[in-house]
Amino acid sequence: MPISKDLNETRKLWFWFFPTTSTVDDELVIWLNGGPGCSSLEGLLQENGPFSWRYGTYRPVRNTYSWHDLTNMIWVEQPVGAGFSQGVPDAVSEEDIAEKFLGFLENFIKTFGFENKKIYVTGESYAGYYVPYIVDAMYKKNNTKLFDPRGLMIFSPTLSEWVIHEQIPTAQYVDYWARLFALNKTTMDHLHATADKCGYTSYMSENLVFPPKGPFPTPPQIFTSSECDVWSAVFRAATLVNPCFNVFHITTTCPLPWDVLGYPGSSHFLPEGAEIYFNRTDVQKAINAPHVNWEVCSRDYVFPNGDPSDPPSYSVLPRLIDKLERTVLGHGLLDFRLSINGSLLAIQNMTWGGKQGFQTKPAEPFIVPYDNQGTIGVVHTERKLTWVEMELCGHMAPQHQPGAAYRQLEYLLGRINKL
Repeated sequence: MPISKDLNETRKLWFWFFPTTSTVDDELVIWLNGGPGCSSLEGLLQENGPFSWRYGTYRPVRNTYSWHDLTNMIWVEQPVGAGFSQGVPDAVSEEDIAEKFLGFLENFIKTFGFENKKIYVTGESYAGYYVPYIVDAMYKKNNTKLFDPRGLMIFSPTLSEWVIHEQIPTAQYVDYWARLFALNKTTMDHLHATADKCGYTSYMSENLVFPPKGPFPTPPQIFTSSECDVWSAVFRAATLVNPCFNVFHITTTCPLPWDVLGYPGSSHFLPEGAEIYFNRTDVQKAINAPHVNWEVCSRDYVFPNGDPSDPPSYSVLPRLIDKLERTVLGHGLLDFRLSINGSLLAIQNMTWGGKQGFQTKPAEPFIVPYDNQGTIGVVHTERKLTWVEMELCGHMAPQHQPGAAYRQLEYLLGRINKL
């Protein structure tokens, strides 16, 4: 589907739409994977779509927690450069990506008669940038016939600078999961000394408090020097201990299972004789996709000259929380790619609803009634922002905790009043 009304437009986004099996038909939920440059077919095939093809399994099975059982769902490969999208990557900012996405969405809505739908935008990881900017652009259009945003939800979101998400929380995160990382004393001592020297330890202790003391100072090492890159140092050390260490789910051990998408761990991996499903010409023909070399995460950067956009936690996300009916941010405790306290630091430096951050520390049990799961984390709501911490869950929440993600979607859509 083209990203504009231009009859000669060559840039197109690829999508897969599933109408809901529910009787509720006045909604449209959009799912976006992150990256930047990762395909939303990852979400469809291994997270929240109608069928699930997990790592190391022979064939797909029906997903009993498919989101299309609740609402109309569309998985979109964007921006240009991701998945089956067509055109030369040319994104210059998040505002630019949002404008192009709404061009696509307007074409989709008019083509398939989806006017006057309540819209919810969801995603994970770098979609922490995509989603708020897209929803903000919807409000700026001031056309509820086409764009009527009601809520957003992001798992393991990128909300602030990389130093906030990666570097500053690393030492504390490794301490918490010390027996899983299994690093030796020399490595741990060096990690703590570096975190102290680079200002990470004091930044955590002074700012990750409830309520916050006031606006945060500029983070140390906002452009991280090599000697202060503790995240990469931990990754290298963890990989020596466990060659199959997976930043997206830190309990992963060898051998890495075959993945139909070619990305079962921290990077691309395809064993000899295996084939990536969406690279099969018969599959591409069956799903009306272009015959191209498909990768779950593009090796070509979708921002040719970088992304200069302000982190969404600075201003875009706070004002959306005030406007939307519900905003949900969720994070898995086993995610090292973006550790949970980085998200909390970003939240504690945001001002929305007339106050800065959460006033009390999240502590209420998060209970998932499906399959007798019971309490699997913590949930907290203040001033229309809901925060969820999920146990036994890494970076991809709908994959690792599908029942928990499904429950959060029920809340986002207003099917239940509280989590």
